[in-house]
Parts: sequence; C-alpha cells; structure tokens
Amino acid sequence: MEEVYMKMSMGYVGKGDHVQDTMPNDNKVCKLIESLYGLKQAPRYQQSKADYSLFTKRDKEQFTAILVYVDDLLITGNSHDHIVQLKEQLKSTFHMKDLGALSYLLGLEVSKSEHGIFISQRKYTLDLLKEARVQNLKPYKLPMDQNIKLTADVGSPLADPEVYRRLIGKLIYLTITRRDICYTVQLLSQFMQNPTSVHMQAVKHLLRYLLLAPNQGIILANRSAVQLKAYCDSDWASCPMTRRSTTDFCILLGDSPLSWKSKKQNVVYRSSTEAEYRAMALTCCEITWLVTLLKDLGLNDLGPVELFCDNQAAIHIALNPVFHARTKYIEVDCHYVRDQVKSSLIKTQYVHTKSQLADVFTKVIPSEQHNNLLSKLGVSLPKTHNLKGSIDVNRSSGD
Repeated sequence: MEEVYMKMSMGYVGKGDHVQDTMPNDNKVCKLIESLYGLKQAPRYQQSKADYSLFTKRDKEQFTAILVYVDDLLITGNSHDHIVQLKEQLKSTFHMKDLGALSYLLGLEVSKSEHGIFISQRKYTLDLLKEARVQNLKPYKLPMDQNIKLTADVGSPLADPEVYRRLIGKLIYLTITRRDICYTVQLLSQFMQNPTSVHMQAVKHLLRYLLLAPNQGIILANRSAVQLKAYCDSDWASCPMTRRSTTDFCILLGDSPLSWKSKKQNVVYRSSTEAEYRAMALTCCEITWLVTLLKDLGLNDLGPVELFCDNQAAIHIALNPVFHARTKYIEVDCHYVRDQVKSSLIKTQYVHTKSQLADVFTKVIPSEQHNNLLSKLGVSLPKTHNLKGSIDVNRSSGD
C-alpha cells in the first residue's frame, strides 16, 4: 500500500513541543496509518449525483451497489464474495441484521426467475381491499367508468373526508408497481380537499378493479435489449374544470419499465401541439436523469434514446430550427428539446395513436386496448419464481 504523508495542522502540539508554539514545525509531517476519506488512495464508494441514496464501487471486474433508505440497505453486485465481505465490514461497525435474499421491502414483494425480477405489491393491495371492505364484491374490468366526467361540484360532501384522503394516499403508493391506475389516481387526488360521494364512488370503482388481479406487478426482464425508449402523450384540455391538459410518459429499458408518470399540466395550452410539446420536454427531463443514473450503474453506451410521439406537428417543431409566432408560447421547451436532439440524447420518432403506449396514462380506454397496451408495458402476473441471486437486504436492529 502506498504511504501517504501530510503537513502538520496549525496549532498542533506533539510530544516534545511547547504549548506556546502556534506554528507547525516545518520539518515534521504526519504519516497516515489509515485511509483518509477523499484521497484517491482511499478505497471508497462513489455517491450517485442522480440519486444521493445510491453508492457504487468498481474494483477491476467487480461491481457493488448499495441503496440506502433510512436504516435499510439494499446491496447487490456481481461478486458474492465481495458482498459477504462488505456485510461483515458493516457488521463490525454497526449493529446490523442480515435479512438474506431480497423478498420484501417497503411494501414491495420481489422474486426472481429465469425471466428476470418480478416486483409487485400483492400483500399491500390485499390489505387495502380489506380495509375498504370490497374484497367480496365483483371486480371491474377498467379502473374507471369511461362515461363519467368528474368535477369538484358533483355529488354531496362526505361526512368524513379523511377516509377518502387515506385511501387516495395508499393508492398513490400503489402506483409504484401498478401503472395501469396512474391516470385514475392522479385524477381522483385532485379532489382530496373537498371530496364528495361521487368521488368516493369512483374510488370504490378503482378498488374493485384491483380485485381483478391483486398480484399484478412488473417484470424487469433479464434478456431484453439494453436500449432506452420513451413514449409521451398529452390529452389536450381534458380537465372540464380548468381545461388544462393531462401529460404523461413512460420509459422502458428494453422490455423493462423504468419510469412512468401521469400529471395535469400547470397552465392552459392553446393547441394540442403545444400540449404535446410540453409532454416531450417533461419526458426529456426524465430521460436525462435516467441516463445519468444508469451510467452510475455501469451502462455507458446507451446511444440516442428513441422518443415516440403521436403528434407529427410537435415532432416537426423539435426538428425545425426556425421559430414561428405560434411557438413563442413554448419557446423554452422548444430550446430544451432541440438541445437534446442536437446532443443526440434523444431521437424523435412518430408512433401511430393506436400503438401509443402512453395512452394508458392519459385517459380511460376500452378494456381490450387497455389490456393490450399493458402487456407491452411490462405489466405481468407472477409465475413460478425462485428466490436466488445476490440481492440482499440489511436492516439495523432499531427497525
């Protein structure tokens, strides 16, 4: 190991020195007997700039990653021996409890098979259905009635709005693995301040939809292409109260879903093209973050990310360097998306409306199309899963 020395600090008093001496002795140095954090000689983990709770370390052919959540640690890597050694080092410093291979963490159930990693919230869903007392009712095929238009003034106010708010809060957490309910949940969450009987009826409808497949989850495939692709869409002026549009996107790594979102836009856009372009800009922000995160995990050669949009006018604006009067309203978004195109971070592609995967996040669609799009989004039901591999959970004794 390389020997490292450093100058003595101002005011340091060593053996044989006088207390009155305030200046360090120029002919004396300190020899480090342990690695000092921050030096290149110190073997340490790198903190991700994309996610401060992620720490990674590369040592020749070995790669190890640690994900931290409060007092829970999720450890993975390509060397089982190195993971065991790391856990022993942690135990020597902290009071840790090794929970073995990852199977349950923060309400997420994780299992492995020959197809990849399956993640669901089955127990969380069943507990939610039991709390709402709908577990014995007939399930619905869609998360929401296609013919209903929810507004703030429809129905009578609830006597106890806390019940509605508690259910919505739990449904929001369920969207971690249930992308099929994202649009409905974001719509219902807009009425949490003053919910009515009609809003509660819509929540019960959504809960009965969950009865159809409470063990539904997502599969992170281990044999799909290492290529990012994104779909973005916008339902123009869909809100009957404010005429704001609903923006959504979903991003996949090969066949594995990584990120998705459904959100009502902050301002009213005067055309569908402007709303679609805003959706493209939000998706570019998410792509930039994901590319940075995946680089920290060792995926450096992802190439341009294909961004699929079903609005040809929005794609034309992204590729056209000339601004027109109608684009001034979204000029900031125009600059941002075009910069990403020029830097080869993204490559815009047209997709037919019937093949737009993001439609699941903007509106309630017919059940046949709904199920078809979900199958392409990595939504899956559990098969035979064997809990093996080098994914471990460590938790402190205080949990």
